[in-house]
This record gives sequence, structure tokens and C-alpha cells, in this order.
Amino acid sequence: MIQPQYFGSLEVYLFIALALFTLGLYGLISRPGLIAMLISVELILNAAGLNFMAFNRFLIADKTTGATFTLFIMGLAAAEAAIALSIAVAVYRYRHSIIADELSEMKD
Repeated sequence: MIQPQYFGSLEVYLFIALALFTLGLYGLISRPGLIAMLISVELILNAAGLNFMAFNRFLIADKTTGATFTLFIMGLAAAEAAIALSIAVAVYRYRHSIIADELSEMKD
């Protein structure tokens, strides 16, 4: 399998994972909506999965270790998305809004 020249080093993958993590963290902090926060968490989890695969490819002899952790992260992300979306739908039905700042009133 022929790969492009710029995907041949660990640093490229780490930089892309850093960009994904930064975008996810920025979205998690700056976006008020629950759906945007969910997408941001997905970006952070994808950055972690990319790091596992990159370190597995370049540093570890056993090629199944990184894939195993990445599959676990993907399963965790799918479960997290399903639960978070069901919570968002339930909150929207009750409050007619999914803005996270307005949900702090539900503590009382």
C-alpha cells in the first residue's frame, strides 16, 4: 500500500491529534448547546484514538494493542453519544431548550 510522504512520521499524527483535541476542548468550553458539547467530546475522543494508533504504528511491535484501545474508545464514544443524545432529547422535551447554562437551574 502506497502512502503519501507526509504521513510517514509520528509527528504528523501527533500534530493532527493535537489539532483535534484543541478544537474539541475549545468547542467544549465555548459552545453553550448540549449537541455542540457532545460533538466536541467526540473530537477529543477521536484525538485520543488517533494518538493510540499513531504510537502503535511507530513505537510498539504488537500491532493489535493500539487498535484494541481505539476500538474500546470508539465503543465508549458510541455509548456516550447515545446516552447524551437521549438526555438532550429528554431535556428539550421538558425545558424546550438545550442550552447548558440554563440547565443549572435544574439542580434546585
